[in-house]
Amino acid sequence: MVQHDYSRLARSLLKSLQGRTSQTGEPGSIGESTLVNRVLVVDDEQTLAQNLQAYLQAQGLEVHVAHDGASGIEQAESLAPQVVVLDYRLPDMEGFQVLEAVRKNRQCHFVLITAHPTVEVRERAAELGVSHVLFKPFPLMELARAIFDLLGIERRRRATDNPAEGFVERRQNRNESFPLQLYDGSWVLADRRRNGAKPPGPDDDQLLTGE
Repeated sequence: MVQHDYSRLARSLLKSLQGRTSQTGEPGSIGESTLVNRVLVVDDEQTLAQNLQAYLQAQGLEVHVAHDGASGIEQAESLAPQVVVLDYRLPDMEGFQVLEAVRKNRQCHFVLITAHPTVEVRERAAELGVSHVLFKPFPLMELARAIFDLLGIERRRRATDNPAEGFVERRQNRNESFPLQLYDGSWVLADRRRNGAKPPGPDDDQLLTGE
C-alpha cells in the first residue's frame, strides 16, 4: 500500500496557486492577462476629450488624456495604454504621425476618430491596420464598443439578448451617472437606463462633435 505525503502535496499545490496569483492578479485565474484596461485619448478638443474620459471611466476603464500629438506620444510611452483613441487632426501633427511614432517602441490598439471622413483617411487607416474608425459626431456607446472589442472583453449575454442589451447589462453594476459638459460651457448629468426608465438627459446615444 502506497502512503501519500499529503502535507507535501498540499504545500506544493499552495505554492503553485500563489505563483499563479502573482502572475494574474486574481487567485485561481488561468491564462488571464495582468494588464490594466488603460486607454489614452488624444484629442485637442478639451470638452470632447473630457466627456470621452468621463464616459469611458464610467465603463470601468482607466483613461488618460493628451491634447496634442507630442504629449500623446510621450504619454503612450510612459503609460503603456492598451488602446489609444486618436483624433486625426491635431494642432501639431496628424494622428497617423502619432500612431507611427508610438508603434516604433510599443504595440497597442488604435481607434481613429475624425471629422474628415475622406477616402484618403479611410485608406490610410486601413494601410496602418486601424480596424476601428469613428466619424464625428458618433454615439458614446459606439466608442466604448470599439474599445471593448479591441481589449477582447467578453460581454456575457443570454442567447435571446441583442448586443445592445448585453452591453448595457454589463455596466449596470458600475457608476452609471457622470457629468457631460456641453460646448456652451454648461453641464448636464448623463444617467444610464435604470429599470427601463428613459433618462431626462443625454444617454448612451449622446452625439459628440468636434474637429
